[in-house]
Parts: sequence; structure tokens; C-alpha cells
Amino acid sequence: MRGRALIQGARLASFVMDLVLLFVGLIKVVFGGLVAALGIWLALRGLSRILGANPVEELRQGNVAACLVHAASLVSLGVLVQHAVQATSDALDLTVQNPPLHLLVVGRLVAVAVLHVGLSLGVGVTVLGTGVLLFDRMTPGIDELAEVRKGNVAAALILSAILLVLALLTAPGLQAALNGLIPFPQLPEGTLRAPA
Repeated sequence: MRGRALIQGARLASFVMDLVLLFVGLIKVVFGGLVAALGIWLALRGLSRILGANPVEELRQGNVAACLVHAASLVSLGVLVQHAVQATSDALDLTVQNPPLHLLVVGRLVAVAVLHVGLSLGVGVTVLGTGVLLFDRMTPGIDELAEVRKGNVAAALILSAILLVLALLTAPGLQAALNGLIPFPQLPEGTLRAPA
């Protein structure tokens, strides 16, 4: 009898843990979706101001060059901000796996995650803006942004490559700089260490 009760208790504990994992997974999906939506909005809005072009209007007109640059800016921002989402996800996993969960701990995690994502998005938009300015300075005598607005695919390809390279090369530094903002829970000595 006692063995059967232990097995049933273990099954119940496993079921409860599966529900916790399901709930945590859904939180991660919602958080990632919200960050993606905000990032898309910021990238399109910021680049629209720099290029002096509306992405919806450019799409409607079939301006492949401008749409290529907008697409590269979205991918670049995603490369830069993905680390903020991953770090928050890791901190959430550690928090859930190391009870007790206090409302203060959860609130602190949410507040710092919002700050982390906000800083990542801000740095990402700044890096993209710097890339556009860098592109403009590389070829004096040519208004590259006007060329992109006119549909010059060659100019758009170079600008897109600059944006992607800047994102790929600055992402590790951004990750390292912002990693300390996530409140990893205190774990018993020798158990596990938060990434540095």
C-alpha cells in the first residue's frame, strides 16, 4: 500500500511540475512575442525617420530596395535583442526551479527584464542608426539614402549588409554588458552559477 501511495504521489508531483513548465513556457512565448512586436515597431519607425520613407508606402509601390533595407533592419534588431529575451528566459527558469517563489522576486524579475529589453532595443536602434550614418559617410558625393528611396537595389544591398554586420558584431558585447541586469536567484554554494 505504501509503495502505491508513493508512486501516486510521484505521478501527482510530475503532473504539477508539467503544469508549471507549461505555464512558464506560455509566459516565455508571450514575452518573446511582445518584445518582437515592440522591436518591429521601433525598427520600422526609426528607420523610416532616417530614410525619410514609409515602409508601408514603399511596400505598396513595390520599392524592393527600401523594403530590403527595412527587412535587414528587422533581422538586425532581432539579432541584437534576442539575448535580452534569452537571459530573461534563463532567469525565469532558475527562479521557478529554486522555490520558494515570492511576489517580490517575481516583481523584481519582471521589472529588470523590462529594463533589460528596453536597453537592448535602445542600443539596437542606435546601432542601426549608426550603420545608416556610417553608410552615408563612406561614399561622399552620393546620397545613398535617396538612391534607396529611388529603388537602387545595389545601394540597398550594401546598406543591408552593413546593418547585419554591425548587429552580428555588436550583439556579443551587448549581451555581456546587459547580462548583469537580470536578477539570477541566489543558489546554494557549488550548485550552479549564473552565466558571466
